[in-house]
Amino acid sequence: MPEHHPGPGRPHPPTAVAILLPLLTVLTLLVTLPGTATAVDGTTSRPTHPEQDWMGSTVRAHEGERGPATKGPARRDRALGGASVDGVDVSSHNGNVSWSKLWHKGVRFAYAKATEGTSYTNPYFAQQYNGPYDAGMIRGAYHFALPGNSSGGAQADYFVHHGGGWTDDGWTLPGVLDMEYNPYGSACYGLSKGRMIDWIEDFLDAYRDHTGRDAAIYTSTAWWKKCTGNHGGFGRYNPLWVPRYGSSSGELPNGWDFYTFWQHTSTGPTVGDHDRFNGSYNRLEALAYG
Repeated sequence: MPEHHPGPGRPHPPTAVAILLPLLTVLTLLVTLPGTATAVDGTTSRPTHPEQDWMGSTVRAHEGERGPATKGPARRDRALGGASVDGVDVSSHNGNVSWSKLWHKGVRFAYAKATEGTSYTNPYFAQQYNGPYDAGMIRGAYHFALPGNSSGGAQADYFVHHGGGWTDDGWTLPGVLDMEYNPYGSACYGLSKGRMIDWIEDFLDAYRDHTGRDAAIYTSTAWWKKCTGNHGGFGRYNPLWVPRYGSSSGELPNGWDFYTFWQHTSTGPTVGDHDRFNGSYNRLEALAYG
């Protein structure tokens, strides 16, 4: 059979290699390792400095020491049970923590950063999570959210599988979702207000599916207004942890009439971030038991 040649001006038919190379390129872009996909705002989902990201690290940078001034008359913090319990929150930048020293200073609960995004785990997590338990404190874990990088459900899965789970032993508090300014780009991670609300709901639903508990939300009022439009739909089930460094917790985000945790200073003794539980020690134990 004579060999076929294309006519004048007609392109040669593509070879198998010419067809496969573009396909392989597309697949390589789509199928990446967890935490390395391109984010909504153009960053990459693998954080470049997770050791610099902890609960409140971006709040102070964006809002200052005391946060935005509260509009209207001054509010009084509502105390649950007429008492409060002292606690701390830590991450890898604190290294190995002297838990016995904090215990003798009156600290009775601690939260440790477990994860960030879907690729980072705190290398000091074991010491910072088991240490409070050994010292007699009630402990918990939190996740530093990167909403522009992967779904809320994927980050909840990663959190639960890397230290953020919950057991009904009376010593383990429910997990916390740390929602604050993007340390890698635009404040709201390139998401619209509606998409941010959906992302948070996705995380909370997945966490509850895994643990049976409602995660707490750590956020500042200014960020919540800016990035969710001051959405009021989470206050019924999800406890609030609010940062404000001063004598009052200040204005709270919409949907919450009171805070459960208050990060009142970032310059306290031994570890910097010190917190108060809004209630008696018995109420803190009840939160741990669920």
